[in-house]
Amino acid sequence: MHEISKHLPEYDSWFSQFFTDSKFGHFLLKRTSILKDTIFSGQFRENSEKYLRSKGLQIDYEAKKNKYDLVVYCSDLHIPKRMRQNKIIWVQEGMTDKYTLLSKIVKTFRLPSILSGGTSLNGSSNICDIYCAGSEGYKDYFSKLGTERPKIMVTGIPNYDNVAQFLDNDFPYKDYVMVATTDMRETYRMENRPEFIKKAVKIADGRKLLFKLHPNEKFERAEAEIKKYAPAGTLIYRTGNTNHMIANCSELITQYSTVVYVGLALGKEVHSYFDVEELKRLSPVQNGGTSAINIANICKGILEPNASKVPLAEHYYELEKDA
Repeated sequence: MHEISKHLPEYDSWFSQFFTDSKFGHFLLKRTSILKDTIFSGQFRENSEKYLRSKGLQIDYEAKKNKYDLVVYCSDLHIPKRMRQNKIIWVQEGMTDKYTLLSKIVKTFRLPSILSGGTSLNGSSNICDIYCAGSEGYKDYFSKLGTERPKIMVTGIPNYDNVAQFLDNDFPYKDYVMVATTDMRETYRMENRPEFIKKAVKIADGRKLLFKLHPNEKFERAEAEIKKYAPAGTLIYRTGNTNHMIANCSELITQYSTVVYVGLALGKEVHSYFDVEELKRLSPVQNGGTSAINIANICKGILEPNASKVPLAEHYYELEKDA
């Protein structure tokens, strides 16, 4: 979102962590710990606002300070009703979770998408005016799940559209087998972590292993498991530049992580809980880092009455005319 705003300097941009305006949601946040490991609160809000302050950006948590002409979301799993009065652009922020039986039940009975328990239905609510997808493969995917195809534009995903740049790095290790974990247990999903570690050890077959933990994981528990089931000398990182680590690895092992697309784009051999051939079809376009510009142009198409000739913006005007 910050990257997109850089290409809209003429506008007054404000930022907020994901929020809800429902009374029940506020009750869960204030009186229980149910949502403490979700993007509604905890370290997610804390880290987001720390980043915003470090960049000197304007924060309006829950969008209460101003009346907005346009809202740009990276999740349509829950959009507060009062925000739906605005024009809304949805931007794909990464991989979506596996479509499960629960996802199907939520979709079939038209329940709130957030009840799917993950991001499997992100991009499929059809609530927003424009959907910015990472690839033609994802455009097909979101349209099959319910978002009107004409609304979906392939723009690329900021942060995943120029992975070649990560080859130029100063990470000190090379030629290891890298493992990128996922916070399944922290988000109330089943996982057999010991079995996953054993599988990674088998794939490595004597080569050096490096584990990069998901930022939402319980680090002490994860590290204890790795030390128990992986060989001595296995590298473990809680923080650090994941993309640089992938650029220097010889093979990448993931669970449900968007970083698998970095490995694929760099020609690494990858492993995933998803079908790898399907991931290749879905892989975000590599456009030299211009995705944020593409999305900013769509924003201009909505904000500026005379911007119908701005690249990509004319598509919005065609939708309005057809409506």
